[in-house]
Amino acid sequence: MSYLFGVDYYPEHWPRERWAVDAKMMREMGISIVRMAEFSWAKWEPREGEFHFEDLDEAIDVLAREGIRCILGTPSAAPPAWIIRRNPEIQPVDSTGRRLSFGGRHHDCQSNAVYRAHIRRFVTAFAQHYAKNPNVVGWQVDNELGNSHDDLCFCPSCEAAFRTWLKNKYGTVGELNRRWGTAFWSQDYASFDEVEAPKATVCGHNPSHQLDWRRFCSDLVLDFHKMQADILRAAAPDMFITHNEMGFSDKVDYRRLGQQLDFASHDQYPGGHFLADQSGRHIDWDAAPLDFIRSTMQRPYWIMEQQSAITGWEILGRTPQPGRLALWAMQSIAHGADTVIFFRWRSCVMGTEQYWHGILPHSGVPGRYYQEIAAFMREQGPMLAKIQGAMPKNDVAILFSYDQNYAMRIQPHHLDLRYTDHLMTYYSALMRAHVPVDFVGEEQDWSRYRVLIAPLQFLMTPELAAKLHAYAQNGGTLVLDMRCGVKDGDNIAISDDELPCRVRDLCGLTVTEYDCLRDIDVDIVWDGERYVGRMWADLIAPDAAETLAVYGSEFYAGTPAITRSAYGEGCAYYIGTQMSPALADRFVRELIGRAGLVPLAEADADVEVVSREKDGVRWLFAMNHTGEAKTAKTAAGDIALGPWGFEVIETKI
Repeated sequence: MSYLFGVDYYPEHWPRERWAVDAKMMREMGISIVRMAEFSWAKWEPREGEFHFEDLDEAIDVLAREGIRCILGTPSAAPPAWIIRRNPEIQPVDSTGRRLSFGGRHHDCQSNAVYRAHIRRFVTAFAQHYAKNPNVVGWQVDNELGNSHDDLCFCPSCEAAFRTWLKNKYGTVGELNRRWGTAFWSQDYASFDEVEAPKATVCGHNPSHQLDWRRFCSDLVLDFHKMQADILRAAAPDMFITHNEMGFSDKVDYRRLGQQLDFASHDQYPGGHFLADQSGRHIDWDAAPLDFIRSTMQRPYWIMEQQSAITGWEILGRTPQPGRLALWAMQSIAHGADTVIFFRWRSCVMGTEQYWHGILPHSGVPGRYYQEIAAFMREQGPMLAKIQGAMPKNDVAILFSYDQNYAMRIQPHHLDLRYTDHLMTYYSALMRAHVPVDFVGEEQDWSRYRVLIAPLQFLMTPELAAKLHAYAQNGGTLVLDMRCGVKDGDNIAISDDELPCRVRDLCGLTVTEYDCLRDIDVDIVWDGERYVGRMWADLIAPDAAETLAVYGSEFYAGTPAITRSAYGEGCAYYIGTQMSPALADRFVRELIGRAGLVPLAEADADVEVVSREKDGVRWLFAMNHTGEAKTAKTAAGDIALGPWGFEVIETKI
């Protein structure tokens, strides 16, 4: 059975007599599935071993009478006060050694054996109680794993787990010393017992130590998830398991998490109160996480939390203009969602999220949000039912690496250089050109893509270098750029080659020097036109490479900034700087011509065009992210789009 639209619901927040009213309203607007229970541990187990699922049973029955099924979330993100009082050691410790307290959520150490025992007890009882309930169809483990844990946890339990992880990786402390380069600053270890978590220190930590810590933290979250998923699968093998992920959040490797899931889910808030830009015109940053989550399992995903109204905690975001909630939901579908679950049903009257509004306001009286979302479900439900399982067939991929991201976070070089921001230079320009994109990992097959963009390949292993060579050798168009091939996989600078180490022959050049552009931008000249480079400038000595653009300022004016080198049946571009939007647009035009890419449309940059296809049918999605009428010229004809409007065109391939 396909579940097209759903909502996140918290019946424990509302009088029992209201539940039937809510369920009827949900069914009338087109909702067929509800997520519940992910933050209600204290209610279901008020004392250890004393389980009270009666209210949840009743809520599930009330929803079932309206034909609505349920996903239940395990509540391990919010251990109750009685557990904290009994076992205060399960509260997490930050990098300064400060133990954080009860009162929010995610106040837990995920390595702590005592806490894990509490979780196993609850999740086992939870799973066994609902394993045979036909109205419960799936599970969500925890909630947004990694949320709030970026500087957590550095407690003795996590340090002990880190030491075990290091022993398993390196075997001997001597091997760890060699690969971490601990000869620097007298950091040699005589035993694994001397290794600590990289807590706050007087000045900079060993980058190799920090990289392994981030890898360990991801593995810890994966193990924490697996502990619960294994219990759920054993008790209820016919129910699905998913997790609500957060786009480019990097605490845990979502590709590896996907190995434990039946499908990925994602939480999508284009109008989030946490965004500095409240215009809602960041359509590239809204779209990219959707493409990324789709790519982690290379299949359609669910939206577990889709914005349904104003967002806010202590401060609020802007009110979505009429039409934008529907447009944002359509964007999620266009990029690969098979199911859209809106957060939340009703604005809560208690606690931190009182101003994270829902489909219904605090009063429970339907208003504009309800009407707009109900109309969207009614009008787009038939289309969503038809495209279940459909995927895009894109010709361009961007290589996203958690390790590269970690390494650049540890040593960003420039104060403002961020891995994901830099990656978005390419994604945004391709989106403006209406060339859709997938994301890929180092372990995936790249051969079907005409173009592979691999930004900031700071860590260069022999395996990665060989794969990049093979991709170009076999006819691919490869894009590499600044800070490529600087370090090995242990975050140690490579000393037996020149930059870009391990891929100099592929790029047909040597980087002889570099300039961190701390207080300036640099001019770039391409075919007589002047553009801007930012953050960084690699000084390039070409060998086999052809110069496409040169620096137009600084002492290296006139030297190459962007090159192209033939390699095998393909070629490799090298870009020595971070491109401004105009320069990135110029580069994408080069890619389109060189690689034979076919844009999906001719349209303004504020018009988004993507596609999904299956069984010989393509659905073309055109979406207007402005308050003015627009037109998209496509192979299927001109598409007229009203303010905040969208159209879906179905064609035979």
